[in-house]
Amino acid sequence: MATIRVQAEDFDAAAEARLLTKGRTDIGALVTFVGLCRDEQGQLAALEIEHYPEMAEQELARVAQEAQARWPLLGATLIHRFGTLAPGAQIVFVAVASAHRGAAFEAANFLMDYLKTRAPFWKRVVRPDGSTQAWIEAKASDDQSAARWRGAD
Repeated sequence: MATIRVQAEDFDAAAEARLLTKGRTDIGALVTFVGLCRDEQGQLAALEIEHYPEMAEQELARVAQEAQARWPLLGATLIHRFGTLAPGAQIVFVAVASAHRGAAFEAANFLMDYLKTRAPFWKRVVRPDGSTQAWIEAKASDDQSAARWRGAD
C-alpha cells in the first residue's frame, strides 16, 4: 500500500502524485509535500545526507505502516534523497491518499514529523568555503511537533 524509495536521483512530484492516484476513483483527498534544500541565507553551499540503506528503507516502511494503522489511508508514497544536494534541490516527497482530507492531512503531518525527528538520515552543512559543520541535530521545535503523536499511541 505504500511506496518507499531512498535514492540519490531527483524525483518528479507531479508524476509521483499521478502514479499514486492513477485509475483510483475511491480517493477523495491527496496531500503532497516536497521538502527543498535551503541556502540558509547564503551560509549553505550544499547539504550532505547519509544513511544506512537497509535501515532507512525499513524504518520508512515501518512508519508508513504506522500511519496506515492510525488513519484510513488508500495509499502513500515516501521518497527521501541522499547524497550532496545543492540549495533548491528536492530532498523529500510525501504523498498520502485517503477518502477524506482530514486523514490525508493528519497522516502527511505525522510522516513529516517522523522524517524530521526520527528517520535514520544524517545531514551536514557544506559552507561556501568548502568547510563542513557537525552533523545536524533535530530542532527542539521539530521534536515539539512530533510529540503530539506520542499521546495517541
